[in-house]
Amino acid sequence: MAKKGRFITFEGGEGTGKSTQIKLLSEYLQQKGIDVLTSKEPGGTEVGLELRRILVTGDKDKMDAVAEALLYYADRRIHMTKKVWPALEEGKWVLSDRFADSTVAYQYYGYNKRVPYQTLENLYKLTVGDFKPDLTVLLDIDPKIGLARSLDKAGHMSVKETRHESRGLEFHNNLRQGYLEMAQKEPERFLVFDADKSIEELHEEICRAISERFEIC
Repeated sequence: MAKKGRFITFEGGEGTGKSTQIKLLSEYLQQKGIDVLTSKEPGGTEVGLELRRILVTGDKDKMDAVAEALLYYADRRIHMTKKVWPALEEGKWVLSDRFADSTVAYQYYGYNKRVPYQTLENLYKLTVGDFKPDLTVLLDIDPKIGLARSLDKAGHMSVKETRHESRGLEFHNNLRQGYLEMAQKEPERFLVFDADKSIEELHEEICRAISERFEIC
């Protein structure tokens, strides 16, 4: 029977470089002989890609925070049952670009607590149960810098996933504060990194911290 894998999530606001760091960490872990699967929310499954298009493209006001939360959790349920849990049972390490902390950050803190926290907790229990990530990597950056990065990247994409970027700076400041508050509440699960560093320096810091946490030689 394969040893159960690890579930590591990457969180942060727009433009923090999560996808780049996930790719680099995956390569590092594979060099250490670890079987790695990378994924994302929303969009980690075929159905998830359809939900992603609805959630991250188009007008920022086309749905409210409650509708968003429900769609994100629909995506999450499919992601977990079809991809993440089976991979973990096979002994793979799963690196996910976003997970449930994103929903709390965006739909609770970002929208200035428009969706009750208990509602999100209930959705989590219904969808995920008692399961939690083994580790959450939080990439923190000044929202002004992150948004500039993200919009620059979007300018080179064929499909403009800029629905969240189009929200005001207050939304993104609330988002950042929410992430930092969550990290303070669960310091044993979160590792916080300054994302306003070079790609190489940040990668080295993440690899060092994860190697120490999981005793990777």
